Amino acid sequence: MIEALTLSAFDRAAASARPESAASVQRAALPPVTGAAMPGADGAAPADFGQIMASFASNVRNDLRAGEAASIAGIQGKVSTQQVVEAVMSAEQSLQTAVAIRDKVVSAYLELSRMAI
Repeated sequence: MIEALTLSAFDRAAASARPESAASVQRAALPPVTGAAMPGADGAAPADFGQIMASFASNVRNDLRAGEAASIAGIQGKVSTQQVVEAVMSAEQSLQTAVAIRDKVVSAYLELSRMAI
């Protein structure tokens, strides 16, 4: 079910952030983020916003898949109820975070579209 989820917008954003396009457009670089899941966390180079969002989207997708798999395994009696609840709550928290970020992005876009040029 979750396999149908695509991240084409995030994939395009990550693809447009190639080094050859950095010469024409200066991108804002974020400081290195701590945590193994985020790109640039090793301190080698700061990650750009597109990479962070692509990583976040992948993590959300993985959490949703894990929650769904745990639910199915719970129905089949392969895992405990506690494991199902933990996986589903983690997926719910990830989805709520993604929705909140989406709402902020839409709000910022609407704010920019109302600005006088």
